[in-house]
Amino acid sequence: MAEHVAEHAAYPVGLRLSGRRVVVLGAGQVAQRRLPSLIAAGADVLLISPSATPSVEAMADTGEIRWERRRYEAGDLDGAWYALISTDDPAANTAASQEAEDRRVWCVRADDAEAATAWTPATGHSEGVTVAVLTGRDPRRSAGVRDAIVEGLREGTLAAPHHRSRAKGVALVGGGPGDPDLITVRGRRLLAEADVVIADRLGPRDLLAELPPHVEVIDAAKIPYGRFMAQEAINNALIEHAKAGKAVVRLKGGDPFVFGRGMEEAQALAEAGISCTVVPGISSTISVPGAAGIPVTHRGVAHEFTVVSGHVAPDDERSLVDWPALAKLRGTLVVLMGVENSGAIAAKLIEHGRPADTPAAVVQEGTTAAQRRVDATLATLGETVRAEGIRPPAVIVVGDVVGVSAPSPE
Repeated sequence: MAEHVAEHAAYPVGLRLSGRRVVVLGAGQVAQRRLPSLIAAGADVLLISPSATPSVEAMADTGEIRWERRRYEAGDLDGAWYALISTDDPAANTAASQEAEDRRVWCVRADDAEAATAWTPATGHSEGVTVAVLTGRDPRRSAGVRDAIVEGLREGTLAAPHHRSRAKGVALVGGGPGDPDLITVRGRRLLAEADVVIADRLGPRDLLAELPPHVEVIDAAKIPYGRFMAQEAINNALIEHAKAGKAVVRLKGGDPFVFGRGMEEAQALAEAGISCTVVPGISSTISVPGAAGIPVTHRGVAHEFTVVSGHVAPDDERSLVDWPALAKLRGTLVVLMGVENSGAIAAKLIEHGRPADTPAAVVQEGTTAAQRRVDATLATLGETVRAEGIRPPAVIVVGDVVGVSAPSPE
């Protein structure tokens, strides 16, 4: 039987194991890798092993699998549809493999692929598609091919058009802080499937150049709004294109719900009866300081960080920020959209008790090729921003974490 398998290619098939008995012998690293997929398939998993890794034990503790703490015994494969043999006992593996052969149970052998009647492919998933790759005796190559296919599907670089109707609607996609590589894989896939993209100025613009020619790209800043406010005009454009049956992506910088007015758009779509998918994005509040070497928290330095919008000056009656309360905090303060009001913000914090020599930094165009960091203190922040010609988009960080740095490699 082993020679027969070795001479011919394996026949690929997808097993539907929901509610069907699967026996796993051994609870080491192989079982730890394979069990989640069997559980996800809905299999009735019986694990037989005298011991288990902590992760496998947790699966048994939560009731995802049944675990009998003992060694393999003849008859354990009775009623099984599929078996995974991965013990460290060669004699037990051989005996269990023979039982599988006698009972016509498809069997995977972790220790001897040639003696198995089934091989486990390298698998991956992307939005309802399961990719399974077999390359015979070269599992690393299988994994490499699998990874390339899944990455292509997720990023949209591998053409896989939908031949059944897609769900129409709007996806509010957080594009991240600026570097096109920092958008989520789901966001990138939805971009690749879009008919219309309405993009913010702060979105990852480089991604727009990768879109197919038929995709209509609309600059949100240039939507004519006449008697409408700009945001209302954007809402109306989203609704109009979605009602026309288009797959619409609203590409926003950072995260849609962090000073991005994403909820206003979601509410407008809900009122119009249009489905809306929110795809979170990497927020500049954390990623931009991190990219500039500033941790927003650090052991023994800062146990909290606070994010505020600085687009309204502290003394403006429209401000919703309790600046006196912020001045009393000891942790890190991250200010978005605060370039213009940086001096006033610093003065207000000092006025209410934050030490004037508190370290501060401004990171302009973080995560992009144009990124630059300028350091100051709270007392010199406003003047430094003016003298250095800092312009939006920029993130201001105030706190002792600004002085924390990683040691240079020797």
